Amino acid sequence: MTLSSFSEPRLVYERLRKKFGGYAPRKTADVQEGESVAFGSGRDPGSMSEAFADLSLTMGWISDLARAELMEHWADIVGPEVALHATPMAADKGVLEVHCDSSAWATQLRMMRGQLVNSLREKFPDADITEVAVKAPGAPSWKHGRRSVPGRGPRDTYG
Repeated sequence: MTLSSFSEPRLVYERLRKKFGGYAPRKTADVQEGESVAFGSGRDPGSMSEAFADLSLTMGWISDLARAELMEHWADIVGPEVALHATPMAADKGVLEVHCDSSAWATQLRMMRGQLVNSLREKFPDADITEVAVKAPGAPSWKHGRRSVPGRGPRDTYG
C-alpha cells in the first residue's frame, strides 16, 4: 500500500503510533488492591430496568408510579363497561377519587366500594389505596382559585 492510499486521519494515527508506541494493555500484576480493572468483576453494566428500579426506590417514587399504573389500567380493574361511566381522577393520601357520569353509576360504585378496594390492594399494593371516594355529577362548582368567600354567592338564586 502506498502512502497516498491512506486517509488523513489514518496518517495522523500512524504518526502518533510511531511516536508514542502502540496500545499495550495494563498487566493485572500492576493493579493495586481495591483498584478497578477493566473487564473485571462488577464492571458489567446493569440493565435499564434495574437502574430505574434503584432510582425509583431511592427517590421514593414507588407509590407514585403504582398510582399512575393504577390509573392507566383502570379499565382492566373494573371492566370496560364500568370504565366508560367511571373515571379515576386523583389518588392521594390513600384515597382514590372516581368521578361518575351519572348518579346511578355512582351509587353502583359505592355499593362495590369494598370489593374495589380489595381488588386495588391485591393488584397494586404499592399504591397504598385504602379508600375509594365516588363522586356523582352535580351542580357546577363556583369555587375557583385558592381563596373563596363563605356564603352562597351566585348560588342563592337556585331556589
